[in-house]
Amino acid sequence: MENPKILIVDDDPNLRHGLRTRLRANHYDTVQASDGYSAIAMAQKERPALIILDLGLPAGDGFVVLKRLQDSDTLSNIPVIVLTARHADSNEQQALQAGATAFFQKPADNRELMAMIRATLPNAWPVTALPS
Repeated sequence: MENPKILIVDDDPNLRHGLRTRLRANHYDTVQASDGYSAIAMAQKERPALIILDLGLPAGDGFVVLKRLQDSDTLSNIPVIVLTARHADSNEQQALQAGATAFFQKPADNRELMAMIRATLPNAWPVTALPS
């Protein structure tokens, strides 16, 4: 069985690297995008099981990405977890209304984020290691 693939969309290479390392330790494969335009292209190409999406992106912010995902017949069923530095006040409600599965503010608690990923992909590859 293949490991589930997660698309990490963030313009911060250090955050992408950290997430990739954490996800790989938990038996997830990853692909990455650094802006809104490449996020959509990568989602179309790779068909990930889940997307972790920042809202503050160049070339189409996270809300544009959420809208394009929701408007696509082939991508609208991919769950999206928003992970952003933007304040939760209005952004959380807006992201959830736009189709996000969950909203986390940076810096997110690693255990809570991994628990949400496991809950969102319950039939995925069995997770044996749970590093924080």
